[in-house]
Amino acid sequence: MVRYLFALFILITLILVVFAGSSSVYADALADAIAGTPQSTDPGMIDPQASRGFLNIPGAPKQNILWALLWSVCVGWIFSTVGAFGGIMAGVGHITIFGLGDYAGSFKNTSPTLNKLLTDSIRVSNQWMVSLSALISSVNYFKMGRLVLPLGFALALGSVTGSVLIPIVSAGKIKLSAYIGYFGLCVFVIGGFLFYETTEKGQSKKKSARAAAKAFEDAHVKLKNNESIDESQLGVKIIEWGLSRTRFTFYGVEFSFKPVIPVIGGFFIAALASFLGIGGGFLFVPFLTSIAGLPMFLVAGTSALTVLIGMVVSIFSYMVIKGVAVYWPLIGIELFGIFVGSMIGPRTSRYIPDIWLKRLFVVLAIYVGIRYTSKGFLGHSIVPPF
Repeated sequence: MVRYLFALFILITLILVVFAGSSSVYADALADAIAGTPQSTDPGMIDPQASRGFLNIPGAPKQNILWALLWSVCVGWIFSTVGAFGGIMAGVGHITIFGLGDYAGSFKNTSPTLNKLLTDSIRVSNQWMVSLSALISSVNYFKMGRLVLPLGFALALGSVTGSVLIPIVSAGKIKLSAYIGYFGLCVFVIGGFLFYETTEKGQSKKKSARAAAKAFEDAHVKLKNNESIDESQLGVKIIEWGLSRTRFTFYGVEFSFKPVIPVIGGFFIAALASFLGIGGGFLFVPFLTSIAGLPMFLVAGTSALTVLIGMVVSIFSYMVIKGVAVYWPLIGIELFGIFVGSMIGPRTSRYIPDIWLKRLFVVLAIYVGIRYTSKGFLGHSIVPPF
């Protein structure tokens, strides 16, 4: 599996580089949008004499390489630890920390086309970061016996259609304000739902997940000595893999699911994730914990595999079919940081109790949800940074 995943990622990367480099559709559209934007030093206008920044646009924000590296390490760690929020936190970096959100938003009235082209580029940039983190996380969790392949593939099967459909339908048509508002609203709702699952009432319905989590914690989190753990003997073991029912065990606890359910769920989740320009982990995690009933120790790896397949398809759709471009000088630095953070996450998550992994997810969801819902629909954030 490891070799196949790396080969897939490298192949898609080469294809994207060739097609993106040879296609001038987006470059022409961007040049036309810049030429059609009023020229001045005021916000929402182009100053031809200014130094070039993001996407080589005169006067566009320039990103500090060190900050880009450190932030991407954090993004890789977060995604590889909880199986979600990679795309969302990448979006926080691109939209807020690097100032691309306010910059794109400044063209809302003066150059709507440039606003939409910048939004598309931000979405794809987020997805590049998530795809690499998902690849590394999938490999690491598979080696640790913490990835449910049948469930990940079933979700991915449904996600492929959604990942192709939405870029074709929405590319070049979404204003940044709408994108940010819906982005935040979805995250906020999901955060509230997962908060419920951390309560006694919510946990009481997940007996199998609690039993498996306790067994895992007894072996890893609460281990008091230096004895080694043979994860290959205790990790995911597939008992039955069929079209009507799939069964597996994790640390002696049996789980089962009907493949048709994750296929349907994967389609709707990937469609929404592709629209928002994120990995979809913030929706896959609740699906895996609430509907599939898995402990968080299995969720991160399974979510990562599903996100990986969806992101590869979505990036291909945006960059090859629709011709959307990314700013490679920034993405290159970020991908290096993503690699580092994604190697750390799976190795530290085993020492964090199941409920605290979920609470970390909830805290991130509530903060990000409030900030971007208010910024998108009210025009300003009600939580810092304002």
